[in-house]
Amino acid sequence: RHRMTATPAHVTLASQVRPSTQVLLQEVGGEAVLLDLGSEQYFGLDPVGTRIWALLGAAAALGQVHATLCGEFDAEPNRIETDLLALVRQLADAGLVEIG
Repeated sequence: RHRMTATPAHVTLASQVRPSTQVLLQEVGGEAVLLDLGSEQYFGLDPVGTRIWALLGAAAALGQVHATLCGEFDAEPNRIETDLLALVRQLADAGLVEIG
């Protein structure tokens, strides 16, 4: 299958990120487990990560995801940005999202 070639280290709030079509999600008690059908690897998400995953499926750019998270969580916008970009890099490294 085709993967985008963007380097995860270069993810910014302007990046377009979308979940891979090869990933299944199973929610259990507000947390989620992602299964990559290609590699058969699992990836766990905490409640915040689960919310980010849901927003990735609905937003065109990480800036929109960041804005939504800033409205939903009582944290500094810079901290939210740092955590968001770190998670997206982890997801990209695991092949669970496509960056373009």
